[in-house]
Amino acid sequence: MDGTHQQRRRGDTRQRIQDVALELFAEQGYEKTSLREIAEGLDVTKAALYYHFKTKEEILVSIFEDLSQPIEDLIEWGGQQPNSLATKQEIVRRYSDALAGAAPLFRFMQENQATIRELRIGEMFKDRMLRLRDILIDPDAELVDQVRCISAMFTLHAGIFVMQDVEGDPEEKRKAVLEVATDLVTQAHQGA
Repeated sequence: MDGTHQQRRRGDTRQRIQDVALELFAEQGYEKTSLREIAEGLDVTKAALYYHFKTKEEILVSIFEDLSQPIEDLIEWGGQQPNSLATKQEIVRRYSDALAGAAPLFRFMQENQATIRELRIGEMFKDRMLRLRDILIDPDAELVDQVRCISAMFTLHAGIFVMQDVEGDPEEKRKAVLEVATDLVTQAHQGA
């Protein structure tokens, strides 16, 4: 078996562990989920699980790092762009996509806020949000326009949690939320 194939198979196991763990964390809560239950859910021994991850927090951090990588990439990209309306609109669009791709993780974080605050990913998430805010906001803008930019981010967050209880096609709801968030940064930019 060549090295690449071996590496890919190992990657698949890591991904399966993450998927099963996130499902269990979401179903029964992070605190109540044990490594043994995750191993059982995967139908592997605890030792096999231990080969990849030593603790539940290691699993959660790896899920966070993998699923929020597009946000990290977006921050990197946004920091190199001109501070234009087109850039801000593109940041909002890409952030919407990134959140959609990581929806199960963000739902879990929303429902387990107390736990998240005590874990390393709470700080990591806060750091990403502040960095994203800093590239979206024009520091010289009026306070009301700064609030609009921050509200655009929260509108996208609310879209994941609040809109799931609203009737309608998920894609239509996502588009509506994106439109409102885009309107907010557009208004803020015009006010600047």
